[in-house]
Amino acid sequence: MTQVHGNATPNAAAQGDRTNLGRLIGAGLILVSVVLLGLGAYLGPVRYATSTPGKLTVETCTVDYKYRSSSSSSSSRKKTKTRWCYGTFTSDDGKVKDLNAELRSDALYQRGHVIEARKTSDISYMQDHGWVHAIAVGCAWWFGALIALAIGVFAAVTGFPYGQSESQGLFRTSLVTVAVGVLGLVVSLLVVFFT
Repeated sequence: MTQVHGNATPNAAAQGDRTNLGRLIGAGLILVSVVLLGLGAYLGPVRYATSTPGKLTVETCTVDYKYRSSSSSSSSRKKTKTRWCYGTFTSDDGKVKDLNAELRSDALYQRGHVIEARKTSDISYMQDHGWVHAIAVGCAWWFGALIALAIGVFAAVTGFPYGQSESQGLFRTSLVTVAVGVLGLVVSLLVVFFT
């Protein structure tokens, strides 16, 4: 009969440390999901509801090109293009008028063109795409938060990816929640794109 000498405790301790790390990662993902929920509320319906509706009469539009490198090679530089329109913003109620308004535009407009716009702060403006667009932006962030929350809860409970899965039911629930989050995110982004 062969006897094995040694202690299995170091392996158990290392496994416990890794499980705790998985739970810590899960708690971090839950925190990320809360931040995403807040951003979704602010960048979507809250910002739209608290902004001042009006119109921007275009004086001029320009294109801003920025180059960024995706690697150390200069041949792989990517060019991003941002359109800006400048002109006079007048609120619908006539109380606010800004002669030096600028907003990020979806197209280059000719002088005199009137763009539906919203004043979001003292110096910030955005195009008015309507409530559907604002709600879709919020939903995109919220569905992203749902994905992070589902993975975070699963990792916090089980210590995944280092621990053993404690519940097949929790795994299935998390998987379905992630699938709903991905589907909702895709639909929300499509609504944002087409509105």
